[in-house]
Amino acid sequence: MDKPKVVILSTFLSPLRSGAEACAEEVALALSEKYDITVVTARMQRKLPREDRLQEKVPIIRVGLGWGWDKWLYPFLVPRVVKKLQPRLIHAVLETFAGAALHRCRKKVPLAKRLLTLQTTNRDFLKKKIVLSANKVTAISTALMRIANGYGVQDAVRIPNGIHLKAIQHATEGNTRVFGRILFVGRLEPVKGVDTLLHALTTVRQEFSHASLHIVGDGGERAKLKFLAEKLLIADHVTFTGRKDPPELYQEFAQAEVFCGLSRSEALGNVFLEAQAAGCAVVATNVGGIPDIVKDGETGFLVQPGNAEVAAEAIKKLLHGEELRKQMSETGKKNAANYDWSAIAAKYGEEYEKILRVL
Repeated sequence: MDKPKVVILSTFLSPLRSGAEACAEEVALALSEKYDITVVTARMQRKLPREDRLQEKVPIIRVGLGWGWDKWLYPFLVPRVVKKLQPRLIHAVLETFAGAALHRCRKKVPLAKRLLTLQTTNRDFLKKKIVLSANKVTAISTALMRIANGYGVQDAVRIPNGIHLKAIQHATEGNTRVFGRILFVGRLEPVKGVDTLLHALTTVRQEFSHASLHIVGDGGERAKLKFLAEKLLIADHVTFTGRKDPPELYQEFAQAEVFCGLSRSEALGNVFLEAQAAGCAVVATNVGGIPDIVKDGETGFLVQPGNAEVAAEAIKKLLHGEELRKQMSETGKKNAANYDWSAIAAKYGEEYEKILRVL
């Protein structure tokens, strides 16, 4: 018996992987034994082939010319490709360009069912139209569930993004935490609140002179943030490591006593899960989907965004209280264990079954 054909739409894929792309890739790989899955993505770089395979298992089709503007062409190029594939199900991951492509597939592939996974709280353009064009909606956080409900979608299902639990555990074995090490991982953009973290560090160091900060990631704000560290006279205690991939990234988590992410907006925040899985005590902001992961006073501390003084107080509590750090570390590990990609992909498999059952 032939496996049901499924097309997953993801505007970006590795090597341009982030949370949404991880979802597309991990779900495709995990469900490839049961479904005939093809991933359609934007080419974005000329060095990337038009046709490829994900880990030698899942076919990839890249559309576009191999330039940065391919993402804008993506919604217009996808429907023709999908029509040739004739899937029974089209699954778009992220409601921006992939969601727009899904919306445009309605006329080209009218018999295919359409599943949309909401992944961002930062984009509203055409969002309602895109959401309502799907037969089924999933969302990675309660914040996005509320948005879907606000559009009139009452049967949305929350399925968070996941983590590679065993890989994190393996990479962090045998590492020793660095006394006073604070860690941030993410894009260096204004929305991530790294400027607030730098201001918080100045306050923390007044009481904990051994405190230091590792900033892992890159982005448009890097030069500005380096200048701010110098201006605040903490540059000698701040290390900008650049972007790191596993297992080096996981080792950064394992060496930190506190993970601190002060996002101004966040749909979910997988880095908080990775930090918990690696045993870090966590300080985060009470925005978006972060409270789904970080329970204030249990698996970490939640603070309001943009408030360096409050963030500093939370960091100081963790640096001062070894027993508190250990308690939150253990609770965080137990929480993170629920988010392994194998379990998350299985939930998508259940939704695929339900959707295809009514065809």
